Amino acid sequence: MTEKEPVSQAESQPELLMRGLLRAYYWMDESLQNGLQNAGFRPRTRTQTMILIHIASGIVRAADLARALGISRQAIQQQINDLEADDLVTQIPDPTDKRANRLVFSQRGAALMNQAIDTLRDAEETLASRLGNDPLADLRGALMADWGPIIGDQRAPGRKRNG
Repeated sequence: MTEKEPVSQAESQPELLMRGLLRAYYWMDESLQNGLQNAGFRPRTRTQTMILIHIASGIVRAADLARALGISRQAIQQQINDLEADDLVTQIPDPTDKRANRLVFSQRGAALMNQAIDTLRDAEETLASRLGNDPLADLRGALMADWGPIIGDQRAPGRKRNG
């Protein structure tokens, strides 16, 4: 008879939710990238994809994007400059704050976002066929729910995200 090897704490615990969330995010992002490429669009970085999705959701100022994504204003501005150079977004004066600009989609950017939305909806339909409609609805509900304030009093250094 052989002795059983000890089971580590990590092996005896269910997989961490964080790893699953990241895997799900990468699955969606890579599906999005493939859909955009199949439609003739050039691949975008993950940061650019997140920026474009946030703009489509109504977050249209660089400072607000930086806060939402937890990255510096300088990093956001560089990504915006790249998106503008690729004729996907345009910066226009913000009518409510003369010191700021708002981001709007160019015609090419609007076409990319329409394709992105179609691709993401197709990805969700694929998930529904693989997981079932009820589990997908449960997942959506859990992810969209208010999780309350973060645990602990401080944010990690360099992170500027709200809520």
